[in-house]
Amino acid sequence: MTHTILDPTGRGAQPAGSAAGPADPQDRPTPELAPRPASLAGARVGLLDNTKHNALLFLTVVGELLVEEHGAASVGIVETKKNFSIPVDEEIVSRYRESCDVVVTGVGDCGSCSAAAVADGINFERAGLPAAVVLTDAFDITGRTMAGVQGAPDYEWIRTEHPMAVLTEEQVRERARLLLPEILSTLTDPDREVRA
Repeated sequence: MTHTILDPTGRGAQPAGSAAGPADPQDRPTPELAPRPASLAGARVGLLDNTKHNALLFLTVVGELLVEEHGAASVGIVETKKNFSIPVDEEIVSRYRESCDVVVTGVGDCGSCSAAAVADGINFERAGLPAAVVLTDAFDITGRTMAGVQGAPDYEWIRTEHPMAVLTEEQVRERARLLLPEILSTLTDPDREVRA
């Protein structure tokens, strides 16, 4: 009896006639970061919840703070992934591209969800959407491996102390407040107006 072993990095050999993309990350184009707005004033923020415990609360608070304190026009789309361990597909990316100017996603606090969150961020960037990805610090190696597989070994995300899932509601709100400056700086380029 033959057993198939799945390669979670997506680098395994493809069956003959497969339509899958290149297995070698060096064959993939290196994604450039999407252009950042100078600020979030008037921006439509998209939130992508990966279903992990406390992720939606964290993202919701971040969205509220970006609207209330940084002039974002709205939280234009909030979606929950069907499977936290699988990167978003082109259909979902297209919906965000039509409805949002920037995206915040996470919270990666396990191996597979962290890898998928990094892939999500890179997919949004390739589509022209600035993305802030939040992972807990226990999964840096997982995130870095996926970034390499995606052809973006230097891709950066926002790190927060592990774990997030066990925090109380008040602690999640505090964590959102603590990470807000880094999320803001990831999504914007305040020098853009000066250089323009």
